[in-house]
Amino acid sequence: MLRPLTSALRLLRPWKPLQTRGCASDGAARGREIQVRALEGPDQALSPAGITEILMNRPRARNALGNVFVRELLEALAQLREDRQVRVLLFRSAVKGVFCAGADLKEREQMSEAEVEVFVQRLRGMMTEIGGTQRLPRCLGVALAKELIFTGRRLSGTQAQVLGLVNHAVVQNEEGNAAYHRARALAQEILPQAPIAVRLSKVAIDRGMEVDIASGMAIEGICYAQNIPTQDRLEGMAAFREKRPPKFVGK
Repeated sequence: MLRPLTSALRLLRPWKPLQTRGCASDGAARGREIQVRALEGPDQALSPAGITEILMNRPRARNALGNVFVRELLEALAQLREDRQVRVLLFRSAVKGVFCAGADLKEREQMSEAEVEVFVQRLRGMMTEIGGTQRLPRCLGVALAKELIFTGRRLSGTQAQVLGLVNHAVVQNEEGNAAYHRARALAQEILPQAPIAVRLSKVAIDRGMEVDIASGMAIEGICYAQNIPTQDRLEGMAAFREKRPPKFVGK
């Protein structure tokens, strides 16, 4: 049991730098449906380096999940996964008044049954990669999950928060980006934490939700074991002893 778990949870492979990073201001990137922007430089005072945005930019289809959109998003995620500088990732819409309209049904209508099956598998993989609502029954309970799925009911932000589908619901501002500012504030809370410990915590939680309690504890133990030899763990203990803020470097 522990051997396959160890193999599956081996996160601390050598890092490779991000090869290309499109910016919302780059001419070559403006036409892309998925753009990547690191919050740094002049913006660093408000958002220190380490926070990166994925900008969804498909205005004509209200950011619907089409072939190009999904392909570019998967490519961006694959590159960002290897970038040591990225500690927190934000998803943001470049389309005013909408985040993502869901599946691109107009495009889906033109696909064959075989193409639909392949595309849906890619969508599932993308949602798993991002960590979306694929665990709806676990979050809500089976009865309520069935009710929402069977009825296709739309929820307001406040309703989604009450049900536990989202962590925060905010009052909209005049610019229409209150949720983005709340997300960025949360990102800045996460940013100072030890990046390796944060990544391993995420793995322990996500994988632990899928198994029984004994296996979940084994996963947690494997993740913690990977954190023991890190410089950041020693820095955290030293900072606590010296009563100063820790300076984590992700090693």
